Amino acid sequence: MASSNSYKLRCSIPGHEMDVRGLAAAVFPEGAFVSVSRDRTGRVWVPNCSPDKGFTEMHCMSGHSNFVSCVCVIAPNETYPRGLIATGGNDNNICVFTLDQPQPLYTLQGHKNTVCTLSSGKFGTLLSGSWDTTAKIWLNEKCMMTLQGHTAAVWAVIILPEQGLMLSGSADKTIKLWKAGRCERTFTGHEDCVRGLAVISSTEFFSCSNDTSIRRWLVTGECVQVYYSHTNYIYSLAVFPNSQDFISTGEDRSLRIWRKGECCQTIRLPAQSVWCCCLLPNGDIAVGASDGIIRIFTEAEDRMASAEDLQAFEDELSKATIDPKTGDLGDIKLEDLPGREHLNEPGNRDGQTRLIKDGQKVEAYQWSVSDGRWMKIGDVVGGSNQQTSKSVVYEGKEYDYVFTIDVNEGGPSMKLPYNVSDDPWLAAHNFLQKNDLSPMFLDQVANFIIENTKGHVVGPAQPSGGDPLTGEAIM
Repeated sequence: MASSNSYKLRCSIPGHEMDVRGLAAAVFPEGAFVSVSRDRTGRVWVPNCSPDKGFTEMHCMSGHSNFVSCVCVIAPNETYPRGLIATGGNDNNICVFTLDQPQPLYTLQGHKNTVCTLSSGKFGTLLSGSWDTTAKIWLNEKCMMTLQGHTAAVWAVIILPEQGLMLSGSADKTIKLWKAGRCERTFTGHEDCVRGLAVISSTEFFSCSNDTSIRRWLVTGECVQVYYSHTNYIYSLAVFPNSQDFISTGEDRSLRIWRKGECCQTIRLPAQSVWCCCLLPNGDIAVGASDGIIRIFTEAEDRMASAEDLQAFEDELSKATIDPKTGDLGDIKLEDLPGREHLNEPGNRDGQTRLIKDGQKVEAYQWSVSDGRWMKIGDVVGGSNQQTSKSVVYEGKEYDYVFTIDVNEGGPSMKLPYNVSDDPWLAAHNFLQKNDLSPMFLDQVANFIIENTKGHVVGPAQPSGGDPLTGEAIM
């Protein structure tokens, strides 16, 4: 089977109605995988035998009363030779399914807030993490232990191959190593929320964070490498079977492939948040995004999409709009941009971005090493000719306002940056999503923004008011 050493689209699967938040390779049938979504469902997808190289939905699971945010596959045993599927949701529950029933086999209850991460181990052990700041160990439908020690949401958990070792990553910026229910070690180094963890071996693991870095750790405590390439939050990681190379996805609309410690390929998607990824047994990559579409990428030339479908994907990407404030393109200066002639010069590395001025428009292009050309990845909006008098700097960017939101009493406060040209509902939605807060607060946050920016002139003075989530005064 020919390999191009570069991943290209295999197919797009438009099965879900909302964001795809979790993916996992299934044990059965061969080549299948599971996806979960904010549309409250989980779905099992199997490869088509037909020449279209796509996937067909084999099974749909429903049992959650709110968004489904994570999934893992429990290994087969004598009772369930095809394995089981566990899903966690914003209803605080974990549902466990067989592959032939749409309703849960059983439901695990005990968390007091959203279950946002799951990992399975030997003998049917299940590890869960929640916004309630705890992780829980489950076996035979019972909670065997609650791991307490984090001071904010637990957004990532994994069970290591070494017997009894478990890891949790949290919005408190730390990772903790647990053995027999006790915290053996706390790993510090990330400068923002830890969003994902991935096993390398029994002695090493990766972590990714909102601080745009990926770190490689020894379980003994040392951080042995830090990887930079993403320009915004990193949400998920998956490790290739060689235990060295890996993939990552994030809020900069990208899937990145890492080999020998370097980012060797960047694939942009026409969706803002690329929430999750998993590796399929044949080496293909599945990614799920905020547009509800699952996309499969492959190195195998005989599985790549047709030339027409590849062109359609590129066209969709080129029509995307990029807001400079999202950080998709890193820190950019829009003044003094070159014209289209700048695209005659080849790029230096795969994924390199260039901005050019085309009349009154600003366009973003990305260098593709495999194609030897610049591919358009979208139009930059809100930055070409608009000069505004900004007053507040947050994360290196200037905003009209930066509100401080205290969600949990005693917990860390969160910043909500806002420009008067922004849509308050979209700003509220993005704030809740990025901080994994309940969507039930959408109206409160949006109305808070509207009230506190109404009639205000942009300048050094910031509005004061009550916190939309707690009613407390903003500092």
